[in-house]
Amino acid sequence: MSAQTEAERALADLLVESLNLEDVQAADIDPEAPLFNAGLGLDSIDALELALAISKRYGFQLRSDNDENRKIFASLRALSAHVEQHRTT
Repeated sequence: MSAQTEAERALADLLVESLNLEDVQAADIDPEAPLFNAGLGLDSIDALELALAISKRYGFQLRSDNDENRKIFASLRALSAHVEQHRTT
């Protein structure tokens, strides 16, 4: 497992908090592991909840009709990079 950056750690904390992942510690999330299916096992409802939490925390919207969503939500590292690039707060 590679180490999380500070931005990835903050996003991992938000992910665990907003999705109520009781058995997951933010620090234990591998930044390069998939968020869906075999990785953390998130589903489409989790993606919507996470997108809402990101919108509230970082001041921009992740749109469900974005063709890049598979890449954006591929891993904590990919999501964090996208957030850092587009955040307004």
